[in-house]
Amino acid sequence: MTEQKTPRKPGAARGSGKERASAALLFQMFLTFAKIGATTFGGGYAMLPILQDEVVKKHGWATDEELMDYYAIGQCTPGIIAVNTATFIGYRYAGIPGGILTTVGVVVPSIFIITIIAAFITNFADLPVVAHAFNGIRACVCVLIFDSVQKLARKSLKDSRCWIIFLVVLGVSLFTDITPVLLVILAGVAGFFVMPRKKDGTIAGIAAANEKKERAADAADRESAADAAEKERAADAEQGGGQA
Repeated sequence: MTEQKTPRKPGAARGSGKERASAALLFQMFLTFAKIGATTFGGGYAMLPILQDEVVKKHGWATDEELMDYYAIGQCTPGIIAVNTATFIGYRYAGIPGGILTTVGVVVPSIFIITIIAAFITNFADLPVVAHAFNGIRACVCVLIFDSVQKLARKSLKDSRCWIIFLVVLGVSLFTDITPVLLVILAGVAGFFVMPRKKDGTIAGIAAANEKKERAADAADRESAADAAEKERAADAEQGGGQA
């Protein structure tokens, strides 16, 4: 299980199909997202700090940068952003079974809780004690979201170009009613044109570079395994010579 909890670098190779489809991993992902779904109040953005803690820090199923990418894509795709993000994370790390189980895990607690409330309590939201409790929860959620956003900002706003895009999007968002989907798309287009590129910034070039890195990492792993086997054989030979 220790391999699953080690955070991967962006662009690192995924596990093999057998590793992704292992029952233990899938069950762990289901339980983790069920826990996230049961403890999240305030919508998809309120889930961000919990996702950072569980998915990034604890299990290493994604990096902070990847988590931000999932949120951006989830904002642009139909459906609930929290569910979309859970699906992306599950699919990227464990394939189709992972995407299905993380999605089911994140929605089951809400369905179960809402069903109980609807069945046994009338005008639940109008109860004074519930209204006061949710006021406190909303205040806490605002703090958690702010804390997560400022942590992500320190990693994402790395140069003046990023800051310019950030400030422009912030101003447009505050003073206009433009849909967030359009803001995400325009920010992506702006980033494509203004960010510095390497020698080959095409999609094919980036894919080739990533494949080259993966091959180099695989070669390094094989070399390390061969060195370890050679050391083990040498130790066995030395031990056999000593006994003789």
